[in-house]
Amino acid sequence: MKGGSIEAGEVSKDASPRKGVARGLSIMDFILRIIAAVATLGSALAMGTTNETLPFATQFIKFRAEFDDLPSLVFFVMANAVVCGYLVLSLMISVFHILRSTPVKSRILLVALDTVMLSLVTASASAATSIVYIAHNGNTGANWFAICQQYNNFCERISGSLIGSYIAVALFIILIMLSLVAISRN
Repeated sequence: MKGGSIEAGEVSKDASPRKGVARGLSIMDFILRIIAAVATLGSALAMGTTNETLPFATQFIKFRAEFDDLPSLVFFVMANAVVCGYLVLSLMISVFHILRSTPVKSRILLVALDTVMLSLVTASASAATSIVYIAHNGNTGANWFAICQQYNNFCERISGSLIGSYIAVALFIILIMLSLVAISRN
């Protein structure tokens, strides 16, 4: 009665705790990739749709602030869109890792690509952060005035869009560590 011995508490030879841990890491990888994709998409959309128009003395003269007026913010939107696209495409590989827990070469490829995307999203978030800082505080040495006192909604949106990007940076660091742990366990 083989079924009775398994019920009594014996472990089957087919069940391996390593496979269970690897599958758990793969599921965690999948969930974190979805969250990071949503964060980068939200950041790109929030920044890409940011604009504000202020009327001047007459109805015909208006001052506008748009994200595409500043190249650093355009870089931010494009980089977050590229990283979001990568994360959506990498979900297929993550599903493959859930189904098969032993592929090492594809995990190494994901670590390399995740590192490239981490550097891209970090560079874009840093560039946008410097512009947001100058928009809020200005630079007295260069006679750049803070524009956030006039363009309040614009500054709130560009500041808020940075949050999703920095969340994606943290998630990429966790994803890389998870992949390295999964590689070391195989």
